[in-house]
Amino acid sequence: MKYNLSEITEVITNRRTIYPEQFSERQVQKEQIELLLNNAIWAPTHGNTQPWRFKVFMESALDKLGDFLATTYASETASEDFKPMKEQKLRNRPKAASAVIAICMQRQDTQKISEIDEIAAVACAVQNIHLTCTGYGLAGFWSTPKFLNSEAVKTYLELGSNDRCLGLFYVGYPAIEWPKGQRKPIEYVTEWRNN
Repeated sequence: MKYNLSEITEVITNRRTIYPEQFSERQVQKEQIELLLNNAIWAPTHGNTQPWRFKVFMESALDKLGDFLATTYASETASEDFKPMKEQKLRNRPKAASAVIAICMQRQDTQKISEIDEIAAVACAVQNIHLTCTGYGLAGFWSTPKFLNSEAVKTYLELGSNDRCLGLFYVGYPAIEWPKGQRKPIEYVTEWRNN
């Protein structure tokens, strides 16, 4: 074997979502975020388009991001769907994190590669980020509020007209015991075809 598969499997099966409300005050260092991103860019990418783009918010930029998210939620949400508690959560979550990474997809001008392929490549990059968090013992949370495809978000993140923000990835140290998880056995989700 080229690598220790039991260790790789352990990292994969121990990956967990940990919410920003469960983060401690201990700060993640910039060098750690750089490693998350360096591992992210080794995700598979059809046509080697490498469509992922990252906008990293740290320190005082986290307060500004929280204010922007709350304001955008309020302006993009119909009054009958608006929830003050959600607005407050969006405002406070970035402040609970050491860093928030806006996960973006840059669409190629030629659009030779399908959009779903580009989205899948970025999602694979996020999995690399999350697995690296697990290896570090860092908490990670991939958030995808509905309003991320709004023009306000595109303008704030300086995205092109065909680009997308596919989520916000919150990073911090956990203040809780590492969560346990479970999955259905592969028998529930797999069909074998031999002829």
